[in-house]
Amino acid sequence: MSYILSLYRARHHPLLLSLYVPAFLFWFAQSLLTPVLPLYAAGFEISYGLIGLLLAGDGIGMLLGDVPGGLLLRRFGSRRMMIVGITGAALATVALFWASSVPEALFYRVVSGFCVALYGVSRHDYISSSVGVGSRGRAISLLGGMYRTGKFVGPAIGATIAAAFGLRTSFLAAGLVAGIALVVVIFYMPHTPIPPKAPTSSRMQLVTTFKTHFHVFSTAGIGQIFVQMLRSGTLVIVPLYADRVLGLDVQTIGFIMSLGAALDMLMFLPAGIVMDRLGRKFAVVPSFVIQAAGMALMPFTTGFGGLVFASALIGFANGLSSGTMMTIGSDLAPTDSRGEFLGIWRLIGDIGSSGGPLAVGAIAGVLTLPASALVMTGTGILAASIFAFRVPETLKRPPANPASF
Repeated sequence: MSYILSLYRARHHPLLLSLYVPAFLFWFAQSLLTPVLPLYAAGFEISYGLIGLLLAGDGIGMLLGDVPGGLLLRRFGSRRMMIVGITGAALATVALFWASSVPEALFYRVVSGFCVALYGVSRHDYISSSVGVGSRGRAISLLGGMYRTGKFVGPAIGATIAAAFGLRTSFLAAGLVAGIALVVVIFYMPHTPIPPKAPTSSRMQLVTTFKTHFHVFSTAGIGQIFVQMLRSGTLVIVPLYADRVLGLDVQTIGFIMSLGAALDMLMFLPAGIVMDRLGRKFAVVPSFVIQAAGMALMPFTTGFGGLVFASALIGFANGLSSGTMMTIGSDLAPTDSRGEFLGIWRLIGDIGSSGGPLAVGAIAGVLTLPASALVMTGTGILAASIFAFRVPETLKRPPANPASF
């Protein structure tokens, strides 16, 4: 109850319009395309492998943009980076409306992903510097809630737009909503201080950060790869399985994905409370054990009801881990090189995000979609195991717990 009251008071919180509202709008715009992109890619009459490559295009772009985004924070600050990121992602998404070939569409997807990375790193840095450790889990899980709320309302609306006006019209709608997010950031995000210049060159600072925190990147980072592979793989398997195996139409697919996203969305409040009161691992480990179970059920679904149940179980479990990867990254990031650390941290996670669609497409092309679901089950088990046994708890309370949220 106390946390719900804090959310009620948060309508006057400085992060509301500067961070949470544009984050919701941005991810709502992205989620309009969730049920559309797999069908859009399949419309080029290409193999599963190329479908997976096209769907992974934004992930590839994020891989290319994460580290430069972290380095550019020292030069331009969070606000400018957010503006550039949202603008570029919106323009690249709109350009998909006119794409006439797979290489052209892939190029736009990569550009969009690069700009999403710039926005993501700057947003992560902004909230890490604005919120204290003791309330960070709740603040970041609320940010995750904005993402999940966008995922909830986006697919059904995107599918409705696609059914009424054609698949490609959804790209124009997504660009328009992202443009509104840009306007909110321009008017309401305060000018953020630019971090002090590093004592060494950008390249040397990046190398030093990586070497100093190599153990973190090789344990928690590997766990995050499997986490993100499962999450992104789910977004590919569910619509393709519904379309290619069960023969469901685009509006039904959008309904199924929105239902799973609704359960995902409802869990961000408990996830934040668990992270700040019990610890980050108490949210992470159960989440990915249950998600693995939901994905294992996918090959055994034979109709609408079975797919709804499996998707709902995955959505519920994913909500338990709302904001966990960002929170753990913020906990581990050093204050003197936060941008560089977060750039590497997000790069590692985006390796998993881009690997999910690629793995699904490759395995489905050689074997079947159900086989891809079983591989994703294994990634969930690996993620849970690494965070349970190899990563120490990152919730370290200071003597005086900041009440910044």
